[in-house]
Amino acid sequence: MKPRLAALLVPVLLALAGCTATTGGEDPAAGPTRAARPSPFADCATLTTAPGSTPAPTGSAAADAGSPLPELVLSCFTGGAPVQLRDIHGPAVINVWASWCPPCRKELPAFQRLSVRAAGQLQVIGVNSRDSRDGAQAIGEDFGIRFPVLFDQGEALQRELRRTAVPLTLLVDAQGRIRHTDTSGALDDARLADLVRRHLGLVVPA
Repeated sequence: MKPRLAALLVPVLLALAGCTATTGGEDPAAGPTRAARPSPFADCATLTTAPGSTPAPTGSAAADAGSPLPELVLSCFTGGAPVQLRDIHGPAVINVWASWCPPCRKELPAFQRLSVRAAGQLQVIGVNSRDSRDGAQAIGEDFGIRFPVLFDQGEALQRELRRTAVPLTLLVDAQGRIRHTDTSGALDDARLADLVRRHLGLVVPA
């Protein structure tokens, strides 16, 4: 086969075989480019809606004014409009996780249970960090994770907070201020309920 003819046939053969050339990594915000499974996570539209009337923080939470969430915009796993972190209505528990992180996988079911038990009192929000869309989706499906999840593939939130490790959990009050940052490792139901009570002044039903 002549070289010129071969050069003309290569793109045709690649198209027939379903191959495409790509540059760079996957952009989760661009949405699926192929037939994809439905997202297990909730839509992010509710994140800027207050979960309900909540009491003012008491005790140590009231004594510490806290700092506002960083001025960052993150994309939502399910698509739609990006979310400005400072527009999130608290109280909220924000968990930064990745599918390749064993402690993250261990604690995610506890966050899902918290999102059910505390519905109407606070929001539980995931931030998937430095991960693949397929990896995050698989974890959501395997563990039945239904709360909203944002993407932070560039670790912008961790850089702003000067924290590098995951899992990382933020407790945010009704005014959008960070009352506590937890990096103690995998959290269970009891530890989560205690953190919510001490730093947000909320009692989560058992």
